[in-house]
This record gives sequence, structure tokens and C-alpha cells, in this order.
Amino acid sequence: MSEPDPRRWKALAVSLAAGFMSLLDVSIVNVALPSVQNGLDASAGSVQWIVSGYALTFGLSLVAGGRLGDVLGRRVMFLVALTAFVLTSAVAGAAPNETFLIGARLLQGLASGLLTPQNSGLIQDLFRGPERGKAFGLLGATIGISTATGPVLGGLILALFGDETGWRWVFYVNVPVGVLAFVLALRWLPRVDRRHVVLRREIDHIGAFLLGVAVLGVLLPIVESESGPVGWWWLLAVLTPVFAVLFVLWERRVSARGGKPLLDLRLFTEVSGYSSGLLLGSVYFCGFAGIFLVMSLFLQKGLHYTPLQSGLTVTPFAVGSSIMAAVAGRLVSRLGRKVTVAGLSLITIGLAAVAVVVRLVPQDVIGGAIALPLLVAGIGGGAVISPNTTLTLECVPNRIAGVAGGALQTGQRIGTAIGTAVLATVFYSAAAASFPAAVSTTLWCAIGFMLVAIVIAVYELRRTTVGRAAVRPTAGD
Repeated sequence: MSEPDPRRWKALAVSLAAGFMSLLDVSIVNVALPSVQNGLDASAGSVQWIVSGYALTFGLSLVAGGRLGDVLGRRVMFLVALTAFVLTSAVAGAAPNETFLIGARLLQGLASGLLTPQNSGLIQDLFRGPERGKAFGLLGATIGISTATGPVLGGLILALFGDETGWRWVFYVNVPVGVLAFVLALRWLPRVDRRHVVLRREIDHIGAFLLGVAVLGVLLPIVESESGPVGWWWLLAVLTPVFAVLFVLWERRVSARGGKPLLDLRLFTEVSGYSSGLLLGSVYFCGFAGIFLVMSLFLQKGLHYTPLQSGLTVTPFAVGSSIMAAVAGRLVSRLGRKVTVAGLSLITIGLAAVAVVVRLVPQDVIGGAIALPLLVAGIGGGAVISPNTTLTLECVPNRIAGVAGGALQTGQRIGTAIGTAVLATVFYSAAAASFPAAVSTTLWCAIGFMLVAIVIAVYELRRTTVGRAAVRPTAGD
């Protein structure tokens, strides 16, 4: 076995810094939307596309980004994608009008989708054994912190630069961080032996098209529903199963002919724990991702908090999640799926407590009253993402680690889109009665997703436990 790269932890730090930026841009822009609307005199539909367009192209490019990393090398794809992300961030900050900004955000999301799979791929390449769990724990902490601190950082930037132009600095802040990450990546990310690659032979273009249409059919109607009536866009949702089946048939044909499929379907049939881990992560993000949107709507519209106050109120979740993600990464090699079952149980308990508290306490003390339940929920959330990533990818061969990580995160993006649309719809439907009732009802809906994820986690725990018992040597061996 080869010696581990002595710069692996430095490489991980650079990778996580870039990953933090790309994931932060999913949540931080939500806070800046009123500033964007005022600064560019943008319509409500255009403003929504500034958020949703990023999520759309992000989700579409993840699997392709993973495959390109497998073929061209993580270092090359990391540097190319990071450069594109920094440039598109600068363009978004300088946008003269809403159309220009939407275009920049679409390209920024595409760059982020190419960048993100390199993080999990680098961890697969550089770390082994318990160290891999620790590395994924830090990745999970990064995901949790970036998601939960986006509103806080966005509020701080707007408070510092003002509502008129503050939104521009939400994008500009990526530039110096990205440039520093690029310089350090040149020094610390491992080089691999260069080999001659013909992309048209290595990349399954037809498979990429079929999968892209299938993912687009899920995401685009949801994106459109957030900015107004979707009309005929729902036809894409009807076509999604057709393109998904065509994609599977095509990938099997490519494999049978000895070709190189975009997504090796043996991941789902032969790699232990991958299918259930991907499903668990997708369902979990259905319930997880929309929580912050709903809490932001409740705190700002219902309780009239400022964006900064709203972000600080949910900080206990971020604190609990970031601390527990690092701890859970160390525990997962010993406890396995027990960690995710415990984490899902804790986040369910914490969200249930928040749902009850907001209905019982006076509105002027809700912010303080939900701090402890949010901390409990955050601790639970921190014990889900990184352990599930570790367990889902632990048996994946390194040669397809990028595309496996990309597919895993595509499931999470689809879960995020579905969950955000469902939870926002429930919140707005129930808000006519009262805002506390609306957030409570919505949180119970999120808990429903968590319970489904618990069932999947328990099933996987029982399967792995039975599997280990079946191969345990007997006294006579």
C-alpha cells in the first residue's frame, strides 16, 4: 500500500474552502434578494430566477463534473472549475441589469456543479480508513456551516455596504477567497501522471444528454413554480421517467459494448450501501433544505426580524451541526449506520420541539425559546450528512469516485428542490391562519421526510448487521 500524501490535510483545507464558497452561494443570496430587486429594479420572477437558476445548473452539472474529474484528474478539474466560479462571481457582482445577472448566475451554478464533486473525489483519493471518516466529517461540517451561516453573512454584508449596492458584495466576496484558494491549490493539490485523453471517447455524450433532460424535468418545473404558474413546463416532469429509462438502457448498452458510460450502473447493483445511501441523502435533504427558508420567512415576515437577526436566531443549528459533523466523522468508522440513525432521531426531536414551542410561547420570546431545540436539531443534522457520505462512498472504487460523488450530490440537489418547493407551499398555504401555525405545520411536514429517512437508515443498519453476522467465523473455523 502506497504512503499517504503528506500534504493531504492541506489539500483538504483548500478543497473545503472552495466548497464552502460554492455551497454558501445557495443560501446567502436569499437574504440579498430585496437588495437586488431595489438595486436593479428587477421583477419578482426575475429575482427568483437569480436563486433558482443557480440551483438548476448546479444540479445539472454534478454528474458530468464528477466524470470529468475521474477522466482528467481532480486537480485539473478543480482549478478549471474554481477559475470559472471566481470569474462568474465577479461578473454577477458587476451585472448592469437583471437579465445579465441571471445569465451570470446560471454560469456560476454550472461552475459550482463542476467544482463540487472534486471535493468528495479528492477525499476518496487521499484518505484511507478512519482518516477518511474524519475528512468526510469536515466536509459535512462545511456543508452544515455554509447552509446555516449564509443568512448571517448575507445580513452582515448588507449591513456593511447598504441595501442599494450590498448585494454586489455578496458576489464580490468570492473573488479574493477564490484567488487565494487557487494559489494554494496549485501548491498543495496532488499532481497525477498526465495521460493522453480523447474526451469524445471518455465522455458518454448521449448518456449526459439523457440524464440532463431527466434531471431538468424534475428541477425546472419546481424552479418555475417558485416564480409563478408553470404552465406547460410540467410536461417535462411527465417526460422525466421516459428519459430516465432511456438513460438506464443506454448506459447498459454502452457497458455491454465495453464502452465507458457516464454513470456506471454497477454502482447501484454491486457497490454495497451506495443505493440506500443515495436514497437516504435525497430524502433527508427534502426535509432539511427547506427548513432555513421557512424559518427565514417566519422570522422576517411573521416576527419582523431584520435579515441579520433572522440569521443569528438560527445560528444554534449551525453551531450544533458543525461541531457534531466533525465528531460524527470520527465515530462512523466504529459505529457505522448507528450514527445516522441517532442523528436523524435527534433532528426529528429538535424540529418537533420547535414546532410545539412556536405555538405555545408569546411571539416576543420565540427567538430565545427555540434556541435549545434548534441546537438539538443541529447536533442531529451534523450526525447525518458526513456519516452518510462516508458510508455511501466507502466501497466505491477510486476510478469512479468523482461520478459517484456527483450522483450522490445530484440526489441531494433534487431533494433540496423538491423539499423547498413542498415546504414553501405548505407554509404559504397555512400562513393565512397565523405565522406560528404555518411554521409549525411546515416543520411537521419536514419531520415526515425525516421519518422516511429513519426507516431507510434502520433498514440499512439491519442489513449491514445481518451481513456481518453471516460472515463471522464459527468456533470450528
